[in-house]
Amino acid sequence: MKEDSIAITAHKNSIANAMAGNKEQWLELFDNEAVVYDPVGPSGHDPEGQGFRGIDQINKFWDLMIAPGNITVVPHKRIRCGDKIVAVVMTVTNLAGTLKTFTEMVGVYEVNDAGKITVLKVYWDVDALMEQLP
Repeated sequence: MKEDSIAITAHKNSIANAMAGNKEQWLELFDNEAVVYDPVGPSGHDPEGQGFRGIDQINKFWDLMIAPGNITVVPHKRIRCGDKIVAVVMTVTNLAGTLKTFTEMVGVYEVNDAGKITVLKVYWDVDALMEQLP
């Protein structure tokens, strides 16, 4: 069995820190000029679909999307695309208060030579999530 690529290692560290609520450790995984698209395309928290660009904006993304809930990420399949890119099929469960939501996602992680995430694109259906909200 091949050892994990640097992209797979970054992905695993990203979900582990997100689930543990380790904001600072999660932010350290990103290059200073990284971009996070979560979801890819327009959404309520990114109306123009331009993504969260740079560490300051990614920090705001954490506060908006990760901090308010209690997330569990279950990766179902990792598709290695060389050493620096991985596509991951996963389910995210989010518990915010008494509300529990489930979202099917495909995340694409791109890293640089140092293993820092440079681009994170997460594809998921905003409408499907909205249907779960009261």
